[in-house]
Amino acid sequence: MISPSQRMSVVKPYVFAKLNKRKDELKAGGMDIIALDMGSPDLPPNQEIVETLVTSARNPNKHGYGGFTGTAAFRKSFTQYYARRFGVDLDPEKEALPLLGSKEGIYHTAFAYLNPGDVALIPDPGYPTYTSGTEIAGGTPYFMPLLKENGWLPDLDAIPAEVLAKTKLMWLNYPNNPTAGIAPLSFFEKAVGFCKQHNILLCHDNPYCENGYDGYVAPSALQVPGAKDITIEFFSLSKSHNMAGMRVGVILGNAEAIKLIGMLKTNVDSGPYIGIQDTTIAALTGDQEWLYERQETYKERRDIVVAGLRAVGCEVDLPRATIYVWARIPPVYTTAAAWGEYLLEKKGISLTPGTAFGAHGEGYVRISLGTSTKRIREAMDRITA
Repeated sequence: MISPSQRMSVVKPYVFAKLNKRKDELKAGGMDIIALDMGSPDLPPNQEIVETLVTSARNPNKHGYGGFTGTAAFRKSFTQYYARRFGVDLDPEKEALPLLGSKEGIYHTAFAYLNPGDVALIPDPGYPTYTSGTEIAGGTPYFMPLLKENGWLPDLDAIPAEVLAKTKLMWLNYPNNPTAGIAPLSFFEKAVGFCKQHNILLCHDNPYCENGYDGYVAPSALQVPGAKDITIEFFSLSKSHNMAGMRVGVILGNAEAIKLIGMLKTNVDSGPYIGIQDTTIAALTGDQEWLYERQETYKERRDIVVAGLRAVGCEVDLPRATIYVWARIPPVYTTAAAWGEYLLEKKGISLTPGTAFGAHGEGYVRISLGTSTKRIREAMDRITA
């Protein structure tokens, strides 16, 4: 057998790949599984967006390469969206880099900046890709605890000076996955100033900005005056516009970082399909009213989940954003994995133990709202029974 590269020694099975394997085994044995684990929207985009994709796919002239960074209209649709949604002005040529979903952009950023010994500040619990990208690139993760008593915000002042001296990147993600925590603009103001002071590239992952409830409207880190000096922001249409399978996103902000990451990216892929570019333009520039109806569906599911979990002794706050509910496990269980295993093996309910997102996720589980309302209601009935 040919020996693998040394970097493969730090690669771990992706948590959902392992979970899906066990679900398939149980399904093969006849068990009905309700999946509340992956954050994959079950609802489609609105009909206008779908029809745009169909029309483009039928056009024989739209099946060649779409350009490394897409068309000018494609890039401009992202900057127009940010101008309308956040009041942020961006240059579509220098301050916008389209992605095949933001996940690959997170990896590219790690490889573009991190040498062995360089540190990336990573929220814990947090999206696992921040850690895996850092480690595979050869960097060292330093975990910033997200605690309920701090409103699920990291304590930047608690990071040791010797760590900051080696730090190149800081990852933030609000509205937050998995905690559903939110951050005020004042926190981003502090984070931007902190990163300027310590010469750290602030990387804000912002895929849930359109998933607010009860009138909550999420801000962008780029709204902070001077943020573009030190900040890049990742935006994806996976959750915002129910386009997860189309794999489309963007990095926006600091032009120097955009250029560097783009140089790496052009050596890795050949850009998005033109039909997806047309669909993205339609999604970002067309009617946005359907998103409010979509959020009402998520809100109904959120309320069902919160009521069901509280009924069995879980401590859970009512999320103001994201498509997740983050809940403490019932007091009769000692670990999140133990309750998760019980629910999967005995009740046919698959959710994600908090430890999948880091050590500080122990004692919690994450429930996704990306399953039909009927099935979510059934899952809560199984739990409360």
